[in-house]
Amino acid sequence: MRILQRLRQTQQAEALRQEAESAFFATAWHQGNQGPLVPWEARAVELGARPLSARAALRTLQALWAHDRHLSTLTPEALARMERYLHFAAVKAQRDVILQDEYGNFMVVVLSGELVVNRRQPWGETLRLAQTGPGDLLGEMSLLDSGQRFSSCTTLVDSELAVLSAEALDDMLVHDPALAAQLIAILARKLSVRLRAVSSRLGHQSP
Repeated sequence: MRILQRLRQTQQAEALRQEAESAFFATAWHQGNQGPLVPWEARAVELGARPLSARAALRTLQALWAHDRHLSTLTPEALARMERYLHFAAVKAQRDVILQDEYGNFMVVVLSGELVVNRRQPWGETLRLAQTGPGDLLGEMSLLDSGQRFSSCTTLVDSELAVLSAEALDDMLVHDPALAAQLIAILARKLSVRLRAVSSRLGHQSP
């Protein structure tokens, strides 16, 4: 009887551990933040986003990332495994996909179209940080820490996006940890390069 009780306790403890690990990016980093979290599902409804064919969108993503210095290290087989973790959506022009200062936990990859990245400065000026196109990534930092968005990202024209949510990244960590680890390492490198560039630019724009 004691053996069965210990077995049940062990199974319950393991289930709790796996549940905690599976929510690492989706909840763990947001617990100390203030303000509601805006997930992709809610933003997609606001945008009126239209789902895309996953197979065709993935082919586009593979072609774009093949020319990226960091992302090209993902093999075609690894990219194919990513399909189950991504949402693919079409968004109309002049839509705010990401809003500055909101709390979010997803990133987007531009498959087609253009998005502008703007930051509203404390003294009221709006600074254009970048104009992005196919292959570019947006929102990686909040994907990883569920923190406040540094800037707003708005579609200039009708655009197609691939979206990775924190929940999907958690799922990837559980079911395909090697792929998740490789992707997180790539995102960290790209994020470091971007932050250095933005910091340099903001330093020259201060009043």
